[in-house]
Amino acid sequence: MRICELKQREVINVKDCKRLGFVGDVDFDISTGKMLAIIVPGPGCVWGFLGREKEYIIPFCDICQIGDDIILVRLKEEREKKE
Repeated sequence: MRICELKQREVINVKDCKRLGFVGDVDFDISTGKMLAIIVPGPGCVWGFLGREKEYIIPFCDICQIGDDIILVRLKEEREKKE
């Protein structure tokens, strides 16, 4: 799977069925090549422009399933909206 394919998927929190947005970036471990987390920009934030809103940083272990058009995550409260 390519990063551009991940960016086309909407992220939904299974705890409250809330739509978090679309994947904005991916965090990788360069030495292993493994994905560590996906980053979802907060509302009103477009590629870091138009105001720097908080973002969701979702570790790979919190991703429940990656489907054809959505990514289901179980977002822990302490990880919601980090700056």
